Amino acid sequence: MARPRTPLLSRERIVTAALAVVDAEGLEALSTRRLATELSVSGPSLYNHFATKDDLLDAVADSVMGEVDLSMFESGADWQTALRDWARSYRAALAAHPHVVPVLAQGPGRRPNALRLADAVFGCLVAAGWPRGQATRIGALMRYFVTGSALGSFASGFPEDATLYAAEYPHLAEAHRLAEHRAAVDEGAFELGLESLLAGLAGRYPGSG
Repeated sequence: MARPRTPLLSRERIVTAALAVVDAEGLEALSTRRLATELSVSGPSLYNHFATKDDLLDAVADSVMGEVDLSMFESGADWQTALRDWARSYRAALAAHPHVVPVLAQGPGRRPNALRLADAVFGCLVAAGWPRGQATRIGALMRYFVTGSALGSFASGFPEDATLYAAEYPHLAEAHRLAEHRAAVDEGAFELGLESLLAGLAGRYPGSG
């Protein structure tokens, strides 16, 4: 029997193709017609795996959450070390797929990987002695911080035109150089914020450990 010219459709193959489209061109570029073209299939065949575009976007978003390392929560590390390592992995996953961040910012919903992530963070904090209410707030705080840091680059938001700032914005006289140092500025800001958050939490609730 001759093999089919194109691989059989699967949820994983569809999600991989959809994520590639979103990464390259943004959420607005994703449509059933476009995805069918990318996969060399008919549009209706996609509905055998995903009933709606929202279902597909949920799966795409959850695949990104599946890239976040959660092993630190099972390693026996203290809560500060675990949160630090997790936050870095979380941000790296979002930074690799920035167009998906607006979907992820809506919360985990019913996405399995996102719920596993929330469960791991909450469980780590409660096991370390944090009251459940505080553990919930810290989980929210960390998500706000990491998601916000991945929404865009602070450094690249300033045009590389020295004349723009010279006359009216004297305190921004060097702002035209920020984009040139994007990685150092953005990564440095994330690390400073992360360490400040963890130190502040540890100082406010020294009994956790």
